[in-house]
Amino acid sequence: MKTSPGVRLKLLLGSALIAFTAAPAFAADAAAPAPADAAPAPEAETSQIGDIVVTATRRETNLQKTPISISVLSAQGIADRHVLSLFNLADGSIPSLRVATFEARQSALTIGIRGIVPYDQNQTARDGGVGVYIDGVALGKTQGLNAALFDIERIEVLKGPQGTLFGRNTEGGALSLVSKAPTGEFGGRMTAGVGNFGGRNADFHLDLPSFMNIALKFDGVYQHQDPTVKNPLEGSTGWNYYDRKGGRVAARWQPVDGLTADFSYDYARDENTPNYSQLVSYNPGNLPVGAFNGTSLVLPGTNTACGGTIAAGSSKPICIAPKAPLVGVHSDRQYTADVGVPQQPSVDITHGFTSNIKYKVAPWLELRSITAWRGVETDQWDNSGGPERSSFAPSSNFSRYSLSFFQQHQFSQEVQAVGSVPQFDYVVGGYYYTERATEYAATPLTNLWNADGTAYTIRSPIPGNSNPISGANSGSQRYDASCNNTLAATVPQFANSCQFITRASQASDHNYSVFGNLTFTPEALGDVVHITAGGRWTKDDRHGTLYVVNNAVQPFAFKNSVSRFDPMFNIAFDATETIHLYAKYATGFRAGGANDRSLQFNAFGPESVKSYEVGAKMDFWEHRARLNLAGFIMDRSNTQFDFDYFDTNGSSPTNGSHIEQTTNAGNSKIRGIEADLTVKPIPELTLTGSYAYTYWKAPSAINPLSPGAPPQQLYIVYTPKNAASGAIDYVKPVEIAGGANIRLHLDANYASSQYSFQLEPTKTDASFVVNGRLALADILVGDRSKVTVSVWTRNLFDTTYKYRRSSANSSPTSNYGANGALVSTGYGGILGDYANFNPPRTFGGEVSVNF
Repeated sequence: MKTSPGVRLKLLLGSALIAFTAAPAFAADAAAPAPADAAPAPEAETSQIGDIVVTATRRETNLQKTPISISVLSAQGIADRHVLSLFNLADGSIPSLRVATFEARQSALTIGIRGIVPYDQNQTARDGGVGVYIDGVALGKTQGLNAALFDIERIEVLKGPQGTLFGRNTEGGALSLVSKAPTGEFGGRMTAGVGNFGGRNADFHLDLPSFMNIALKFDGVYQHQDPTVKNPLEGSTGWNYYDRKGGRVAARWQPVDGLTADFSYDYARDENTPNYSQLVSYNPGNLPVGAFNGTSLVLPGTNTACGGTIAAGSSKPICIAPKAPLVGVHSDRQYTADVGVPQQPSVDITHGFTSNIKYKVAPWLELRSITAWRGVETDQWDNSGGPERSSFAPSSNFSRYSLSFFQQHQFSQEVQAVGSVPQFDYVVGGYYYTERATEYAATPLTNLWNADGTAYTIRSPIPGNSNPISGANSGSQRYDASCNNTLAATVPQFANSCQFITRASQASDHNYSVFGNLTFTPEALGDVVHITAGGRWTKDDRHGTLYVVNNAVQPFAFKNSVSRFDPMFNIAFDATETIHLYAKYATGFRAGGANDRSLQFNAFGPESVKSYEVGAKMDFWEHRARLNLAGFIMDRSNTQFDFDYFDTNGSSPTNGSHIEQTTNAGNSKIRGIEADLTVKPIPELTLTGSYAYTYWKAPSAINPLSPGAPPQQLYIVYTPKNAASGAIDYVKPVEIAGGANIRLHLDANYASSQYSFQLEPTKTDASFVVNGRLALADILVGDRSKVTVSVWTRNLFDTTYKYRRSSANSSPTSNYGANGALVSTGYGGILGDYANFNPPRTFGGEVSVNF
């Protein structure tokens, strides 16, 4: 870390926030400004904290009276933090919400809430444990989640299992994005901005007047950033680059009173490169370093062979391979890689159509239909490791280019009946979902060392050329030099391909469910007690095939089916008009599937969670202060964990490959406390804070791929024990023509160190990030147009921390027999820890015009 988190926190937040290590206004329960349709008074004219309307219970309710722990990020909060995509929330804006890249790739995100954080769901037949929704539509896969955000009204973070109203894969909670709907009145907004690292962004939003009861809205977005780590290879792209663009058109039709039909289509294209993986240590075990005598690794100054694979009881001396002279150890952030490698942007395309129809049949009944088709296509090009993950050998190939070509298409249909009768509120509905996903992957090695590691050559020109990459990788040729793929005769899609296909799979899923939620408010108890019972029955069928392994056709298949019921019970008590208490029991589950990285498509079953939660939501000081508390206990059964293994069996179809097996390894426990505070001491100033404490305990288990090995301790990833954030928002009217406001926003976000791999005891760094924005807002120009000029910064103090760290290449590997006895120890892969760093400081300016 470059600076002391404690010192910065005290300087920025002051004594008002120290007692309650804070969170941003929008992140605390009910801390964000009210939605536009609530028509709040201008911020600088009221000393009260505004209400927020949310849809967590499938109906519009006041957040403070909704007996669920929820955090909300408003449109103003998105602007203040310069949040362009979901990855910008990785700084810990909402302490219970964790966002990270899968591996180093920006093309797929890992989303977690309350310790339910998937490790590797970036596959055809795997799902996450937190549901991501856009306008009520569940997204089946995490690929493409980092696309540019369109005109978002708010982001709701629902904490804890949402298995009753939202269904499978919400055992940790749900992340719900709500878009701004057409207004039916002429108006719009245009924004343009520039920043460092070649940053530039623009967006355009236009509402047209209603015609024939139809209102139209158009959104366009463009976002660009040059690489923050340069690639020495001319013509190749550096790392942490993105270029995003997309558009959305929405229509609202209201032909008669009570009927609202919303239709929308969106399309987004995201070109991006992964974050750079750099070597942060070398030979941490201080083992002897060998030398190469010709092609053999020997003790320095001798011809005595050493290292490699050493059988148990062998007298062969221990040593490891040297580090190539061109490869440096960098404990701090690199801005230029040591070695240039072919790297082209990954391309993610997301698109979808949604129909959302609501009809108020009677005062006590509203019927709803949500229909959606969505798709995502991802061409992944990940060469982030370079020479940082493989030890040196003379004239050896290195730099693994991880290629994945993924497609997924889904259809969903949900119907709901929502209403209220005296003393009862209800929601009932049915849901159908189906998807099909396909993927194939290849892993060529793109670079070649010279004899002593002082130089290298590129084995292929810049990717995209017709020249093939050829050579060996773990004993297998990864690209066919003659471009004569052996699969062409049996798998037509690979005809004329130069690629050595590591794996290819397809999977389909069909999900059916019915659900209901009923809240009873007994009049005899003074209408202050609310008893809710709900349940959801789900039938989930998934099947698929892994039809190519190591460039050969294989017959691996799986089928997984589950039928289950998830209940929910909630008792809420209105102690006063401003104090609301609740106790909740709920369950949820994450679907089973199969791991195509196992290279045999081994199936695993679902995991499930039982959650117990109590909470309090309190307004006081005449609505100038708000404190929300929640405590929870979650017990997770049949936890899905991933195990790694290097296959050395010469007769195995996966020989020479690193394989990954997912198994239901056992039970894990998660406990936590969350607190959110908002204080508005004067109309111009809002102070907010949030803190999350999370304790977890995971089982130890035997690697199913190496049953003779001793049990391994397992770890829950991206779950800090302590996480907090805080914000200061100051809005002051200024006397200029037409009136305007000065808006100052500062937020600080902290998370303690955490694990980033399920099988490694290595922790990441603790993190502390400060963001800020200063704006002269709402300058009246002409009769109705308003201009806002702002400057912003993310990671104000350029704090550096490792958000992902692996020690997989820092220790020897041990191989055990079926009886548990040590067979051999491998020293060939030892190099050191590698890590990914958080984004560096970015800053820029924007001009926005509302008309």
